[in-house]
Amino acid sequence: MTTGGLLEPRTAEGFGGAALARLRADFPILTRTVRGGRPLVYLDSGATSQKPRVVLDAEREFYERHNAAVHRGAHQLAEEATEAYEGARETIAAFLGADAGEVVLTRNGTEGLNLLAYAFSNAAAPGALDGTDPAWADRLRLRPGDEIVVTEMEHHANLVPWQELCRRTGATLRWIGVTDDGYLQDPSTVVGDRTRVVAVTHVSNVLGTLNDLGPRSSVIAAARRVGALVVVDACQSAPHLDITALTAPGSGVDALVLTGHKTLGPSGVGVLWARRGLLEAMPPFLTGGSMIELVRMEGSTWAPPPQKFEAGVPMAAQAVGLAAALDYLTELGMDRVHAHDQALVRHTLDVLAERPWVRVLGPAEPTDRVGAVAFVVDGVHPHDVGQVLDDAGVAVRTGHHCAWPLHRRLGVPASTRASFGVYTTPEEIDAFAAALDRVPQIFGVPA
Repeated sequence: MTTGGLLEPRTAEGFGGAALARLRADFPILTRTVRGGRPLVYLDSGATSQKPRVVLDAEREFYERHNAAVHRGAHQLAEEATEAYEGARETIAAFLGADAGEVVLTRNGTEGLNLLAYAFSNAAAPGALDGTDPAWADRLRLRPGDEIVVTEMEHHANLVPWQELCRRTGATLRWIGVTDDGYLQDPSTVVGDRTRVVAVTHVSNVLGTLNDLGPRSSVIAAARRVGALVVVDACQSAPHLDITALTAPGSGVDALVLTGHKTLGPSGVGVLWARRGLLEAMPPFLTGGSMIELVRMEGSTWAPPPQKFEAGVPMAAQAVGLAAALDYLTELGMDRVHAHDQALVRHTLDVLAERPWVRVLGPAEPTDRVGAVAFVVDGVHPHDVGQVLDDAGVAVRTGHHCAWPLHRRLGVPASTRASFGVYTTPEEIDAFAAALDRVPQIFGVPA
């Protein structure tokens, strides 16, 4: 796999102009036109990223040369498919700085979070924790009055599963509030002695807020003080940051999820990473073939993790594609990927600041943001703003971005969001700003 010699030249912005042009050539979709021949300006990577050719080729090669059911069959194709699938797991683990035995492959980040949430409710079944390490077993038992803490900036995927878990178990859901400028409020006022889980996003998919989740951060410290499990939604940070610190020993993080389609990889594949002891203690979410150790008519026993959580024939081609995507990001260098993102965020905030009729949501400091800038034009619905941009060939996201409670907290029904990928250029931000200038002309907004 090659990224076209992108290691040089380097600049303070991550990639030099020529290097960025070569990078963009790896993404076939970026050459197409839209809306009557206009060049595509894709600023919706926070919803789904575009895929480099190496990812498309990896999936196609799997289907053309190795397609067979993984972990089944003794023939050569089955052996090759299994080797490719488990090799992908090793690559994903390396990207996370983790052990492959701690990596569960799922359909997406949402499934990973549901897997965790259902493990808590399944733990209440008679015998579900037999033979489990008592320390981990106790952490999985939820009782009425226990508390699960989330934040007010969560994507629905890291909110609704915990709401449902509370409904099933009698636990209470509490949340850390958000300030007017898009930061988390003091978690120590919410995390208490009955808190069993703290689930928090690393980067807000709306505000781009980068939450400090270091071992000494207020969130991690509050959770550690009461022995709560910490679950991190890393779906928005994984494409832009080195996240290996989250999985490191002593980080205070017990589990995290990411999703392939936001990380240059295919749709239909995601990752749940969790500490080995937690995976060994958790009851399975789905049952059936592949996740079993021994099956009798009277009952069954489970394979060790991660296989315990991968019932049925897995998404082998997608896993191979995700591994190719993560290899691509690794070759680019996550430090340079982050520097490139920071330059894009800063430039976007600068051009929007020149337009007083635009109100940016979230942190004003670029270094406190990753990957996205959401905004409103007072008096104009975000869907109308998005339509104006789309007419000019600029693709953005409009709506509540699967974060209704956050928008209610900020007092807006919806927002328009520009979000970035490794292939986004400063010139595309300029094109976005130029297209945005049509909004006051069309809707009579004082400019």
